[in-house]
Amino acid sequence: MNQIINMIINQVMRQLIRRGVNAGFTKAGQMGQRRQQHDLPADALEDGGSAAPMSPQERRQQRQARQQARQAKQALRAMRSTTRL
Repeated sequence: MNQIINMIINQVMRQLIRRGVNAGFTKAGQMGQRRQQHDLPADALEDGGSAAPMSPQERRQQRQARQQARQAKQALRAMRSTTRL
């Protein structure tokens, strides 16, 4: 009887820890995104908030950065799904 109780407690604890770790990863990712949004250079916006025109090279760099961020998110999701018990 004691073994059954221990097994149930272990399963519940594993689920709670897994949820906590996933929530922590998600929260840390959101904090990093907020920090990036606030760390804009002073000359990033002109004319009271309207965006400055971008050169084709800047657009390409921005597109590549978005693709890398997307790939990083996918890798994180894949890592989370493989570590679940």
